[in-house]
Amino acid sequence: MPADDRPESLHVTTDAQLRAVSNLTRHRIMAVLRFEPATITQIAGRVGLAKGSSSYHVRLLERAGLVKVVRTRKVRGVTERYYAMAAQTIVLPDPGAGQPDVLMRHAVADLESAPAESERHVQMAHLRLTPEQFAELGARLEALADEYRELSDPSLPDVSLAFALFRPTPRKPAEEDAK
Repeated sequence: MPADDRPESLHVTTDAQLRAVSNLTRHRIMAVLRFEPATITQIAGRVGLAKGSSSYHVRLLERAGLVKVVRTRKVRGVTERYYAMAAQTIVLPDPGAGQPDVLMRHAVADLESAPAESERHVQMAHLRLTPEQFAELGARLEALADEYRELSDPSLPDVSLAFALFRPTPRKPAEEDAK
C-alpha cells in the first residue's frame, strides 16, 4: 500500500491497541515505519533488537491493526514482508485523571536515549494565558508541526518534535505548605 493510500488517522480505541502503543519498543518500531515500509530485518537493525524480538513486537502491532503488510517479495525462496503504519497518524486517547501520558513518556525516553552529542533544542516555558490564548497557542503549535510534517523527507535522518501545552495542577500557597 503506497503511503498515499493510508488513511489520514487511526484512533487508538481498543485495549489491545493501547497495550501495543504503550510499549517503548513498539513505539520505536512505529517510528521506524512512519515514513517508509521496512522488513523485520531492517526494523531490527534500526531499533537495535534481535530479529526474533522485532518479529514478536511487529506481530503485536499488526494484530492491534496499527501496522500492515504492504508488500511482499521472494528472496531465495523466503517470502519477505514489508510493514508500514496502518495510517499516516496514530491518535492516542487522552489519559484519564491520574493516568500517565504514554506519548510524553515515550518522548522523554527517546530524548534521554539520544546521543549526548546530538543536536537538540529543549525548552520549557511557564506562561500565564487566557483560555483564548491557550487555544490559539495550541492551534499554532499544531499548525507548525503539520507544516514541517509536510516538508519531511524520508531520506533524511529522523527528528522528533514533542510539545505539551497544559495547565499544571494548582499549587498550594506558600503559607499552607509551611504548616
